[in-house]
Amino acid sequence: MSDGKEYISYNNVHQLVQQTAESIKKFKPDIIIAIGGGGFIPARILRTFLKEPGVPTIRIFAIILSLYESVHSSAGDEEKMGVEVQRTQWIDYEQCKLDLVGKNVLIVDEVDDTRTTLHYALSELEKDADEQAKAKGIDVSKHPEAKTTFAIFVLHDKMKPKKADLPADMMNDEHRYFAARRVPDKWYAYPWESKDIVTHTKKAIEQGNDVFLP
Repeated sequence: MSDGKEYISYNNVHQLVQQTAESIKKFKPDIIIAIGGGGFIPARILRTFLKEPGVPTIRIFAIILSLYESVHSSAGDEEKMGVEVQRTQWIDYEQCKLDLVGKNVLIVDEVDDTRTTLHYALSELEKDADEQAKAKGIDVSKHPEAKTTFAIFVLHDKMKPKKADLPADMMNDEHRYFAARRVPDKWYAYPWESKDIVTHTKKAIEQGNDVFLP
């Protein structure tokens, strides 16, 4: 009996990243920021495909955001989809010696669902970049070379109404918004969430969500 989930295998994830990497190379990311936990593995796979001979490996940084909050109901406390994003982990720029000014920054997550988390991550990182530029005494409007350019990569973009927006100039630029696949609004089960990877992979194969031809 089906549980209504679409099971995605590691092989599938690897191929989705590989296929999209060629387009992402045109953006020329200097930095990758992975949104945990779904963005961690795709980001690491992507770095392999972006690696160029004689060029330093792209650094990956991690942020962790939560879109869930505890709410009280007549049945007791339960976890429910929240309307506000909670920061669990953010970048310590001083400790990491990370300068966003003038860089191409790629944000990676596994799925563009409601878009709330992606919107929050982008907005906050844009603020951080602006603050770093101001701290250097740089007026980005007069020095466009110091502008930080952001792009987003997801494995799956669900075809559904979104609860938050991304900038129009990003969404209209094929070199700044990358979705390996646009998919129906279903529950996608990713392999890193599984406690039984053998059964998970078998289900992915049965559903045609394992390897695919180029």
